[in-house]
Amino acid sequence: MPVLSDNIRGAIMMMGAMCAYTFNDAFMKALADEIPLFQAIFFRGLGAVIFLAILCRIFGQLRFRFPARDWGLLVLRTAGELGGTFFFLSALFNMPIANVSAILQVLPLSVSLAAALFLGEAVGWRRLTMIFVGFVGVMLIIQPGGADFSIYSLYALAAVACVTLRDVAVRRMSRNVPSVFVALVAAVGVTGLGGVGSLFIEWQPFTTTSGLQLAGAMSFLIFGYIASVSAMRFGDIGFVAPFRYTSLLVALVLGVLVFDEWPNALALTGGAIVVATGIFTLYREKQLRIRPRFVPDRIR
Repeated sequence: MPVLSDNIRGAIMMMGAMCAYTFNDAFMKALADEIPLFQAIFFRGLGAVIFLAILCRIFGQLRFRFPARDWGLLVLRTAGELGGTFFFLSALFNMPIANVSAILQVLPLSVSLAAALFLGEAVGWRRLTMIFVGFVGVMLIIQPGGADFSIYSLYALAAVACVTLRDVAVRRMSRNVPSVFVALVAAVGVTGLGGVGSLFIEWQPFTTTSGLQLAGAMSFLIFGYIASVSAMRFGDIGFVAPFRYTSLLVALVLGVLVFDEWPNALALTGGAIVVATGIFTLYREKQLRIRPRFVPDRIR
């Protein structure tokens, strides 16, 4: 029986992580029919906090003595996570899942641009061109002024901006701050957001269906977290990272089969452009040996 290389194992784990994250999104979207947004965020977050706290304990990463600068960046990153969660799930509850997923695929481009503007990282003309083309692809997905355009398209863009802030803050954080602890702080913040928001809405009772959907979302989120960590530990980031685009394919399939949603031709074209430019950007970063620090992909 042939032995898989570390890169192939990493790629399989990354595809598994992206599938899990997208199934988590699908379960959260399905919950929208019965459970308000903040209530869903709060209860799903409880499971994530418990899991990450146990993981921190196991890995010996439950530490709090960091310089004030790192704590400031940790707070900034958590603020980005809060905004990203709110805007992403708001868009997801009101837009086709494939469209939201396609817009989120622009993240490698937006992080590269933000790193050049705010961190002074070198970005050559090739990557700048790809970033511009990628954002043209996003406009094709959003289609401002078109029949399918809504305020929630702007919410998806706001989610990109917030998650970009999150990832830029991580790049400035020292390596002394454990990645699982960073994720735990974000999970506590997101759960707190759900708890505070829940004070101003009328809670809905969980039915058997909504309870199972919540359990499904929580389970896939936890599996996605484990798989994404494993992916980066097994393989080289330049080889493994492009497989994150598996999520868009899964979102397309789930959108059609589960939610009876099918993006129009312009949105599909825009998604293809975003993926192609993102892969090129990751390829250029590999060639230039830029190795961004890995922190688990999302709590959203």
